[in-house]
Amino acid sequence: MNVFADFNERIRKAVEGLDLKSSDGGALDFGRMAVEPPRDPSHGDLATNAALVLSKTAGQNPRALAERIAAALKADPDVEEATVAGPGFVNLRLRNSYWHGYLRDLVRLGVDFGRSDMGRGAKVNVEYVSANPTGPMHVGHCRGAVVGDTLANLLAFTGHDVTKEYLINDAGAQIDVLARSVMLRYREALGENIGEIPPGLYPGDYLVPLGRQLAVEYGDGLLKMPDEEAMEIVKDRAIHAMMAMIREDLALLNVHHEVFFSERTLHANNEQAIRAVIAELTMEGHIYKGKLPPPKGEKPEDWEDREQTLFRSTAVGDDIDRPLVKSDGQFTYFAADVAYLKDKIRRGFNHTIFVLGADHGGYVKRMEALARALGGDKLKLTVLLCQLVKLYRQGEPVRMSKRSGDFITLREVVEEVGRDPIRFMMLYRKNDAPLDFDFAKVTEQSKDNPVFYVQYASARCHSVFRQANEQFGSVPNAREELCADAQLLTEESEIALIRKLAEYPRLIEQAAQSLEPHRLAFYLYDLASLFHAQWNRGTDNPDLRFVKVTDPQLSYARLGLVQAVLDVITSGLGLIGAEAPSEMR
Repeated sequence: MNVFADFNERIRKAVEGLDLKSSDGGALDFGRMAVEPPRDPSHGDLATNAALVLSKTAGQNPRALAERIAAALKADPDVEEATVAGPGFVNLRLRNSYWHGYLRDLVRLGVDFGRSDMGRGAKVNVEYVSANPTGPMHVGHCRGAVVGDTLANLLAFTGHDVTKEYLINDAGAQIDVLARSVMLRYREALGENIGEIPPGLYPGDYLVPLGRQLAVEYGDGLLKMPDEEAMEIVKDRAIHAMMAMIREDLALLNVHHEVFFSERTLHANNEQAIRAVIAELTMEGHIYKGKLPPPKGEKPEDWEDREQTLFRSTAVGDDIDRPLVKSDGQFTYFAADVAYLKDKIRRGFNHTIFVLGADHGGYVKRMEALARALGGDKLKLTVLLCQLVKLYRQGEPVRMSKRSGDFITLREVVEEVGRDPIRFMMLYRKNDAPLDFDFAKVTEQSKDNPVFYVQYASARCHSVFRQANEQFGSVPNAREELCADAQLLTEESEIALIRKLAEYPRLIEQAAQSLEPHRLAFYLYDLASLFHAQWNRGTDNPDLRFVKVTDPQLSYARLGLVQAVLDVITSGLGLIGAEAPSEMR
């Protein structure tokens, strides 16, 4: 069902029929040959660079070779016209009968249209969000959550074996701060006047209920315990409570991870997991004792000119070797990263993807180097960085600060604008570009609000079927019956809509291959625009309406086209994690 892959194969066979040879007498390399939509739709339905990429090795003039290829393709029964443009592009216009058959197949497949086995079952781990378990999710976490979740959906839809993962950062200093903050709320629940929250602790009111729970359960017992024992209890309870809150917040956004990996497990049993992987890397020559040069520019106060245990990351593509042990003998945070990536390799992943905030830019090279050291050519590692989301209300910026307690929670945003606008708009810019999110604009019912425009197309599709049922009493239930007379669709705008639908499988595969889920949001908006334009034509000209009362057969054919639009919008919105509504209110 990928028209571009189909014609890539047809063009290859046409070229092979020309009996061309490469300059060394061997077969031609078709690896760089592409078939894609022409930049200008007036040039045709498909365009190929076959002559341009094959001419040199075949010893042919590119334009002359393009003429030969075009002549060969004219013999294809589905090709109406083959022309040569520019230095050697071949443009194809397909017969309407091809598009009619394509529409029948599309409607038969329904929401599975566009699904493929491109990934061939490759195991992919997508880790995203992974916010510190120190409080509720805020709007700053939205983008990575949506990008990671949609990307995972796309990869699964294209035949990859995908695991959605969340790393619980429950072993760092922030957990000590969290526990001390909870202890303060616990003392407050016991009746103590704690005054203002000291600087450095989390002041948010979200910790008050946990403090009260501990007071009910333990009375003043935690205060009578040794501090270390009490803090361990509070840490465990705080992490559990915060992760329950985070799961609930993510569920509101329709984000559901399959694996929640605790960083603390890497430090269990005297940090056995970390020690084991460092020992392995040492045996392979990736670890050594040495000194790091001082940082360029101003020397930080805590920089030490001392021998350290270092990962030889410069040998595998990094800018600087990375320390694994602190001056107090404890492992660095990067040492835990080493053990964590090794764990993913043990779980059999071929590709591991990290979706991180833009402030993790320095994390990329060291992780890529680590993947080369641990996995060699068997492991692909990709880090996607999501730029900040700037939040506005009525055009005025809204400031957030997790530490001050003055922040906009994810829950508040979902309750105000809804899940679907958030998920769609977080994809309406590429992940590495800044994004402005305005509460007013994402709830506006106009063409300027992309999510409304796409969902409105879905609602209009459903309304067409309701209208048809009212006019005809009923419409065919079987999908095949809807498109039985697809040949009655002869309007250029109808064929253009089928052509746009035919781009979907290619778009899905490209978005998955390039790890760019934003492409899906843009495509859905373009498809919705074409559909709304066709609706408007029917408003101006009754003969173009989807339901033409005087011609049931033509109406059924047009209903098949509407069904195809609805299926693709439903599929695309489903991958984004949004709904395709049957009506809008």
